[in-house]
Amino acid sequence: MELLDIAPRFHHLAIQTDDVDATITWYREFLGATVEWSLTSFSPLTHARLPGIEKLAELKKGGVRFHIFDRAGHSQDGPDPLGYQYQHVGITVSRPQDLVELRQRWLRVREQIDIRWARDEPPSEIVTDDDGMQSLYVLDPNGLELEFVYFPGAAS
Repeated sequence: MELLDIAPRFHHLAIQTDDVDATITWYREFLGATVEWSLTSFSPLTHARLPGIEKLAELKKGGVRFHIFDRAGHSQDGPDPLGYQYQHVGITVSRPQDLVELRQRWLRVREQIDIRWARDEPPSEIVTDDDGMQSLYVLDPNGLELEFVYFPGAAS
């Protein structure tokens, strides 16, 4: 088989929600993400792929971008835990204490902002595997799971 001479890079994670403003608020308050741009007018291709889309915003924190969008008539159902899906997204942090701060921040933000949550689950404890990698799992208001990971040394 011929090798593919392309080096893809991650650009963004698209998050479909029934409340764009609340989701933006959470990512701004929890991660300190900034709104880079927003749209309310879409191409025919976008309307065909995402019927009912009315608003899309890009948030950015460091090198990670989140595209937050809505669709009219959203089912308001969370992800099917047994269905095919991206189970979580892994985001690296530079220091192990970043995981501690993110966990504490998640708990503070959860208490400070009044939005509807799809799943009422606290963040995980910080776990360390046999090679020293540390992980923290949190849910966003839509029930989507994010894993924050610290890799010791040169691991990535």
